[in-house]
Amino acid sequence: MRGMEQQLQHYLQLLQRWNKVYNLTAVRDPAQMQLLHIDDSLSVASFIRGETCLDVGSGAGLPGIPLAIIQPERQFTLLDTNGKKTRFMQQAVLELGLKNVQVVQTRVESWQPEHCFDAIISRAFASLYDFVTFTGKHACENGILYAMKGRYPETELAELPQGWKLVAKHSLHVAGLEAERHLLELQQE
Repeated sequence: MRGMEQQLQHYLQLLQRWNKVYNLTAVRDPAQMQLLHIDDSLSVASFIRGETCLDVGSGAGLPGIPLAIIQPERQFTLLDTNGKKTRFMQQAVLELGLKNVQVVQTRVESWQPEHCFDAIISRAFASLYDFVTFTGKHACENGILYAMKGRYPETELAELPQGWKLVAKHSLHVAGLEAERHLLELQQE
């Protein structure tokens, strides 16, 4: 665990350094970055299942990079359209020596991956409807889409595309964070 803790701290330092130049995240304070980015990302770790995980709209690598650090046995693909963010993620993966991470720069709706994913996660990907519509086709049979949300999205759940259902919901607790956080598990019926 010590090595993982050092990797998480190294990632946080990289994020702070690159953020000054590339504006990867609106959060500037290191303590807030730890809480809002690292701790928040790690709060879902125990719920993710499967061998392969796609992080859609990964941005600066969240939640994918923190999860990849603490789950070296799982393969992660981090996808984002923004070139400066994918360059940052590639540099972070290289510096952290993460052998279980691949970074892809493209739009998820036009992407043609070589394989399906057991888990697809997103931390800030528009509505649940769009998340399911654009990423659902990349899920393996029995694959699960994990949507990280703030307030519980009653309205968005009512608008899920036909053939998709909520299979589990988790209230997340991030120590020191007062905001509501939820993880929703969605699956094809």
